[in-house]
Amino acid sequence: MREDTQLSLRFKMISGKKVTADFTGGDVSSDGGVLALREITDSIGIIDRLAEVITDFRHQSYVLHDNKTLLKQRILQIVCGYEDANDADDLRTDPGFKAACNRLPSEGDLASQPTISRFENAMTPRDIYRIANVLVDLFIASYDTEPKAIILDIDDTDDPTHGAQQLSLFNGYYDEYCYQPLFIFEGQSGNLITSILRPGRRPSGKETCAIIKRVVKRIRAAWPKVGILIRGDSHFATPELYAWCDSHAVLYVLGLTCTSILKKRAQVALEAARREYKASGTKARTFRQMRYQASTWHRDLRVIVMAEVSAQGDNIRFIVTSLESSLPSFIYETVYCGRGQMENFIKDHKLALKSGRTSCHSFLANSFRLMLHSAAYVILHTLREKALSGTEFANAQFDTIRLRLLKIGVEVREMKTKLHFIFPSSFPLKNVFVTMCNKIVMQM
Repeated sequence: MREDTQLSLRFKMISGKKVTADFTGGDVSSDGGVLALREITDSIGIIDRLAEVITDFRHQSYVLHDNKTLLKQRILQIVCGYEDANDADDLRTDPGFKAACNRLPSEGDLASQPTISRFENAMTPRDIYRIANVLVDLFIASYDTEPKAIILDIDDTDDPTHGAQQLSLFNGYYDEYCYQPLFIFEGQSGNLITSILRPGRRPSGKETCAIIKRVVKRIRAAWPKVGILIRGDSHFATPELYAWCDSHAVLYVLGLTCTSILKKRAQVALEAARREYKASGTKARTFRQMRYQASTWHRDLRVIVMAEVSAQGDNIRFIVTSLESSLPSFIYETVYCGRGQMENFIKDHKLALKSGRTSCHSFLANSFRLMLHSAAYVILHTLREKALSGTEFANAQFDTIRLRLLKIGVEVREMKTKLHFIFPSSFPLKNVFVTMCNKIVMQM
């Protein structure tokens, strides 16, 4: 007896009739939106580009699932909320995912979990490096014309580990064993530029500089005249980065850790804020600027002081910048504080796409997993930006888009001359779904 027929359910009666349920529906998928994902994925060519840079060491005579199919299956499952490779055992027969991977329901099943796991653990350092370059190339290709300026928002986050993963380190700030992946997004559009899995410690100035150097070099090879501004928190403010940016015409606005010297020199701004708060009774904020050079810096730099006094007490913040002309208040409130949107980008990547599922033992395998989730981010971001513009979902979070537009029950009928998807007539967002699909087709 098949397992599906044993999973029968009984519910309360309705109008004197029994109510039962089982899992014998056949060619039915709970992820009808994957059909649209297939089109958007093919339109940006992300799977083809990734497959080209991954070396396949398998004997091709015994290969049932090529790299392109494995990538597409795994990434689209992540987009639809199946971040665990174990889900492949059940989804390998799903007619929706089979169609997304260019297979008919009657054709061979997709890869199982062991095949997916072997694929993830076969990555080499060169594969990971090439995939990172592909992500940067996809970012560049997402623009129709060369932009005048871009903002590189750089930040990291904690990725808790729960086993014997390689390079899992104890981080005192997060008070746990973890990885600390680093992300670079374009601050205005939210486009992912690259992601890098790192051990559970903050990057050194030399490491940050090496990452930024490779990214900027690749961007400027495509856009020689583009203006670049780097924006980040205080632990990215290092002498190595200042010196490199100044020598390569890259601007920066970075948080700066408070020192005793800076705190002493900020007293004038703090006293002014206190007087304003005492007079008005409401939160007061003042700005000052100074020239400052620490012993390890290559030159003196512009440091902006923000002093704030409220009912919660005093709050002093510092930022260091190579911008010389703009007002201190504008640089702090508009330019620097604009990096708060970075938290939403990471939230979509980390929470909606569950990119913290780095549970492999091998660090390289976990690095590859992070990049698979990054590819899923690129697909969903492109879907939102290109296909959902002008709709109520133009600014929706990824999990909202998935729940409302991808998780749709659909019957799949394979006929002699066509494969027909039958969506429920009661689907309340049918008009949005049609608009989305039409926009995808128009852009191909």
